[in-house]
Amino acid sequence: MTKIIGVVPARMAASRFPGKPMFPLCGRPMVEHCFLRARLYPRWDGLFLATCDKEIADFGQSRGFPVIWTKDTHTRALDRVAEAAGKCGIALDDDDIVVCVQGDEPMLNPDMLKAVVDPFFVDPTVKGTMLAVHITDETMWRNPDIVKIVHDLDGNVLYTSRAPIPYAKTFGADLGARRVGGIFGFRWSFLRWFTETPESPLEKKEACDSNRIPDNGFFQRIAPFPATAYFSVDSPADAELVETHMRADPWWGKY
Repeated sequence: MTKIIGVVPARMAASRFPGKPMFPLCGRPMVEHCFLRARLYPRWDGLFLATCDKEIADFGQSRGFPVIWTKDTHTRALDRVAEAAGKCGIALDDDDIVVCVQGDEPMLNPDMLKAVVDPFFVDPTVKGTMLAVHITDETMWRNPDIVKIVHDLDGNVLYTSRAPIPYAKTFGADLGARRVGGIFGFRWSFLRWFTETPESPLEKKEACDSNRIPDNGFFQRIAPFPATAYFSVDSPADAELVETHMRADPWWGKY
């Protein structure tokens, strides 16, 4: 039986927004929204909060979240996730699934997690997946803070970029542009490979670590998801937008 675990990585020392995981949204720290929304997904064999910060760990423990302490030298979420998965107390086989649930996606929902996990059971050749949300807004398509995806006809990720891709003279919803949604799935063996592999040229140029995978001849499968009110928090200025949409979100009040 394939095991599925989720890890919510969080640290206070985010370069663009220090203290972001504990920033209040609708009266709760952002990381609490992420964890509780992720916990609505019914298929976890374990869901963990991974951090190197006492403030986050103390908060998580006060709420009864399973907390895993990690090194304070990690600068990438997936490195923290891999460390946490290796010490979570669940014996993972190579083909088991580890899901990274980014701690700055307070509007995630269990349907998104299902979309990321399902491809592993449909196609046993899939080693990694990423949530790919349809872009219908041109401003979002052009925003360099939002990572866009180009994929092949089978849904395998060819390239990710902060540039507006795929290119078009005129933007329209029918362009089929998609953005990275901050939820990633990995076979346990593939996640270990990823964290043990050096940064790749395209990864460095684009500041997108997902490019490490196609640069080395492997692929992630997109987990397509329709356009929806789904906003990450990259700065305090994003909070008002998130709070407005969160209160109208159908999952609000279910956790």
